[in-house]
Amino acid sequence: MTGEANNGGDGPAGGDAGPPRPSGAVPWIKRLSTKLLLLTIAFVMIAEVLIFIPSIANFRLRWLEERLATAASASVVLVQGDLANLPQKLQNDVLMALGAKAVAVRDGGVSRLLVESEMPPSVDEHIAPAEVGPIEAISGALDTLFYGGDRMLRVYGKVGDSMMEFELILPDAKLRNAMLIYARNVALLSLLISLITAGLVFFAIHAIMIRPIREMRNAMVAFAEEPDDPARVMKPKPRSDELGVAERELAVMQSELQRTLGEKKHLADLGLAVSKINHDMRNILASAQLISDRLSSVPDPSVQLFAPKLVRALDRAVGYTENVLAYGRAHEPPPARRIVRLHRLVVDVHGLLGIDPDTGVEFVNAVAREFEVDADADQLFRVLINLSRNAVQAMAADTESAVVRRLTIGAERQGTVARILVEDTGPGLPPKARENLFAAFRGAARSGGTGLGLAIAHELVRAHGGTLELVESVGGHTVFAIAIPDQPVRLDQARNAQRMA
Repeated sequence: MTGEANNGGDGPAGGDAGPPRPSGAVPWIKRLSTKLLLLTIAFVMIAEVLIFIPSIANFRLRWLEERLATAASASVVLVQGDLANLPQKLQNDVLMALGAKAVAVRDGGVSRLLVESEMPPSVDEHIAPAEVGPIEAISGALDTLFYGGDRMLRVYGKVGDSMMEFELILPDAKLRNAMLIYARNVALLSLLISLITAGLVFFAIHAIMIRPIREMRNAMVAFAEEPDDPARVMKPKPRSDELGVAERELAVMQSELQRTLGEKKHLADLGLAVSKINHDMRNILASAQLISDRLSSVPDPSVQLFAPKLVRALDRAVGYTENVLAYGRAHEPPPARRIVRLHRLVVDVHGLLGIDPDTGVEFVNAVAREFEVDADADQLFRVLINLSRNAVQAMAADTESAVVRRLTIGAERQGTVARILVEDTGPGLPPKARENLFAAFRGAARSGGTGLGLAIAHELVRAHGGTLELVESVGGHTVFAIAIPDQPVRLDQARNAQRMA
């Protein structure tokens, strides 16, 4: 008898609307254009800093070389004059022009002090500009810039082609002030260059990339709001670069998605109507089954001849309606797994199959009585009944009396996996059915079948974390294997079980 037990619903499951779709607007600070502008300014400033350090070091050396060259020019004039009669005022003017405390010249190994004023007791640093290397120049410039201002320097070296060596003693205060002014000017210039460069890069990349990407984003957001509106499909621009290709591909994808959504909507509407019709049809068939059961008790030979065929036809029709309703559910409930005695479950499957003795189909329950499987009893029953019904129908269709018709359900354990075998001696699956084995409406093994039984069985087994596969299918031997792993035992449960034991 067919009841309402398997009716999980007459149509697609309803539910609350999903969460609201987020807006496509992006805050100004998070926009790609803003990030691009800030990054461009930062990178240009970093580049300017990397240029500034050797630049300030070179400025320091050039400043010292200029003072040394000026001292050399004055020294040549002083050497040719009478140093003893040189007025003090002239000496002070020379030193003031150089910003030095003393000027000396070395010629032929003899050193002569040309002019002096307040000779310092000690010198903090000796510098020969022509002999300073890059690393030493950078470290010296940074040292003067950050810690100088009160030091006394001795600068010496040859100037031009002169054979004489000149030297001067001077404080580094003016040098440091000049370096600070130079650093300020370079910083302002660097900032100006970075702003101009960032602006140019920003407007160029904004026009080439950011604006098209923003238009693509807006097109996707608009399409997502109403995907069935043809006006929401993006209109690609005639560009030949990567963004042009992306726009064209997006437009094609949206068009295909729109067409697919339309087809699925039609199928969903059709499926809802079929589910409603199928539900009413199953109730009608159930009533017809009641009448056919009564007809089988009528002693009329004609009735006895046609009644079994009518019962089988009605059973087949009821099975179709149950499969359609089961497959039409939006979601199967998760398995409520328990430890199940498989032998007893197979007995129930045999009882519900109602195999007609006239078909000559033999049912063999080869499962050991103590065999246990960790599964949802109802869902595993549905898996076995679908596989078994397919096998019985395939074997019953063969009318040759000498052919063996046997359905065997066995089981074995491989570690923590229970492996259930459903074997029959039917004609085997045709190639088309094997190609679309678990696809609904395409994997039917016989004419007029829907293929829903295997699709439902495959879905239920996968919900257990297991597999359903066709091991062998040749004429006279078809084997389906169901592998269901045991649930992993939680540590706290195992400890509680050990304490109770």
